[in-house]
Amino acid sequence: MADHAVSSDPHVQRQLDRLTALSPGADILGLDRITRLLERVGSPQLALPPVLHVAGTNGKGSTCAFLRGAIEASGMRAHVYSSPHLVRFNERIRLSGELIADAILAPLLEEVLDAGGDIGASFFEVTTAAAFLAFARVPADALILEVGLGGRLDATNVIDQPAVTGIAQLGIDHQFFLGDTLEKIAAEKAGIAKPGVPLVTMRYAPHIAEIVAAAGAPVFAQGTAWDFETRDDRLVYRDTRGEVETPLPAMAGPHQPANLSLAIAMLRHQQALDVPDAAFAATASGTRWPARMQKLGDGPLLHLLPPGSELWLDGGHNEAAAAAVSATLAQVAQGRPVQLVLGMLANKDAQGLLAPFAKLASGLHAVPVPGHEHHAPARLAEVAQALGIPHASVAPDVPRALTAIAREGGAPLVLVLGSLYLAGTVLAANEELPS
Repeated sequence: MADHAVSSDPHVQRQLDRLTALSPGADILGLDRITRLLERVGSPQLALPPVLHVAGTNGKGSTCAFLRGAIEASGMRAHVYSSPHLVRFNERIRLSGELIADAILAPLLEEVLDAGGDIGASFFEVTTAAAFLAFARVPADALILEVGLGGRLDATNVIDQPAVTGIAQLGIDHQFFLGDTLEKIAAEKAGIAKPGVPLVTMRYAPHIAEIVAAAGAPVFAQGTAWDFETRDDRLVYRDTRGEVETPLPAMAGPHQPANLSLAIAMLRHQQALDVPDAAFAATASGTRWPARMQKLGDGPLLHLLPPGSELWLDGGHNEAAAAAVSATLAQVAQGRPVQLVLGMLANKDAQGLLAPFAKLASGLHAVPVPGHEHHAPARLAEVAQALGIPHASVAPDVPRALTAIAREGGAPLVLVLGSLYLAGTVLAANEELPS
């Protein structure tokens, strides 16, 4: 599905309009176009600081956030490349700790678009080339690089010698591009492995672990090279170098200790950056990642609900994410009524996402995802009812869904979920822009 981006800066918007009009404009994987495009702008991928390259179906964004937190807590500066953006395109490119400024972004996009007009590069490929140009021109100590889609043929995989690579949780998603089994998806994710470069992974089933281990890199897997456990309010990580103890992550969810531990393992199994153990405690306490079980603050959307209500937001959109989010929701709800507001892209599995919430949700309001091909809200309501979720209905948008929930009375806990694109509209509407 094509990306959409808008900006309040007219110079940036001019380039984003060109970007949106690109052909092929969809996720067509391969390294030929990005390689030719980078050559035309001076091969900036050869002049980057040490790269920490992260793939995975779920959790890679949180892992990248923990990596950034630890590096910055060490007194170093980090570039970050992530996707998609939630509200502003600038969120994709973080230069030495700060979101890229419009005054830098506009000429970078123009430079890349002018150089590669006949290549047929995609939205993501142009964005990647512009980001690499920015990262090569602005000093930093490290680059945290999140894979866009898959790994083996993702545009970020032009990096020949990262400092370390990591693979977060695996699950079924993007089947059209990556295959419909965990084995096929694991092989695509493991494509970021490079000879001689440490590849750090979570614990996988034996047949999946064998596929990853065949990728041609030294593999440091959870359960063999490293592991972790939680004790009360502490996380205890251990590997051959010893133990590291941190607070539990401030980010909500029983899955976040695993993401934090993966970030710790990646940093402790590379040689380019010196990160002291104290930095891991700081990143556990201080790291936030928008639209990942985020409790929204005082704002226009929260004001639509009765006093005492809570409004939460998560961009999860596949079965594995739903399992983690539903477990988190059960923890934070503590028996309170739970209402879901759901919007999903058309290529996502609605039943797989909703099934883990079937015994938890007391109602659901299905909404469209503005500007994107999405499941018809009426169809989502039907799926919810078939799963046993009561009082499933439709609403034209999130604010009117919240208004309908308010009319039911009480002080519910409301979770908006199903799409990062939908999450972006929610953050904008509640005036909580990622920074």
